Amino acid sequence: MESAAFELDGLTKVFGAQRAVDSLSLVVPRGSFFGMLGPNGAGKTTSLSMAVGLLRPDAGTARVFGVDVWASPEEAKALVGVLPDGLAMPERLTGREVLTYLGLLRGLDRDEVAARAAELLEVLELDGEDDKQVIGYSTGMRKKLGLAVALLHAPRLLVLDEPFEAVDPVSAATIRTILNRFIAGGGSVVMSSHVMALVEQLCDRVAVVSGGKVVAAGTVSEVQAGGSLEDAFVSLVGASTRGAEGLTWLSA
Repeated sequence: MESAAFELDGLTKVFGAQRAVDSLSLVVPRGSFFGMLGPNGAGKTTSLSMAVGLLRPDAGTARVFGVDVWASPEEAKALVGVLPDGLAMPERLTGREVLTYLGLLRGLDRDEVAARAAELLEVLELDGEDDKQVIGYSTGMRKKLGLAVALLHAPRLLVLDEPFEAVDPVSAATIRTILNRFIAGGGSVVMSSHVMALVEQLCDRVAVVSGGKVVAAGTVSEVQAGGSLEDAFVSLVGASTRGAEGLTWLSA
C-alpha cells in the first residue's frame, strides 16, 4: 500500500500546565492540497513544527512519504519544503545570497543552485532586489523569499504556515499559480490559513483543529456539510460573537 504524503499519529506537546497539542492525528493523501484551519492558539503551528522536525514532540510520530521525521531526519527533510511561522533568515545577505547559501548547505551543485535561485527570484518578482539585504525586506517580500527557500531543493511535499499573509494580491496570484503547478506535477501541499475563501478556492481536503485536536477532517465539501466553510468552522470550534452587542459608544 502506497504511503501517505504526510502522516501525523498521536502528536502531543505540553508547555507547563498547557497541553498545546493533544494526541493529534492526521493523514494527508499524496497529490492533495490540504488546508489546516483553526483559531489562534488551536495548536496548528505547534503541530506543524513538530511534524517537520523543528520542535520535538513529547509523544507521537510524524512521517513524510513513510519516512519517520525524527528517526530519519535527513531523509525526511530532503522530501519536504517548509515555510514556517516567523521564518528567521540571515539578515545581512541578499535574497540571492540566502538561496545560494542554503542551497549549498543542502548539497546542491553550485550551478544548479544559481539557476534555480535565478528562476525563483524572477517568478516571485524578487530579482530586482539583488542589492537589498534581507533586513530591508518587507514582510511580504520575506514571505516570498521563504517560499523560494522551501521550493529550492525540489521537494515532494510543501508545508506552509500562512503563506499568503502580508502578500499583495498580484504576488498572491503568482503564489497560487506556483502551488497549483506543484500539485499538477505530482507534489502535495499542506497549508495553514485563516482565510476561508482561500482554502475553499485552493484546497481539496481540509482539517479543523481546536484545543490541540483535529475536530473535523475530510474533503472540503464533507467538512462544509452543505453550508459554507466559515459557518462549519465557527460551529466546530464553538466560536461566539461575544461582545458584538456591546460597544454602543461607537455608534453615531
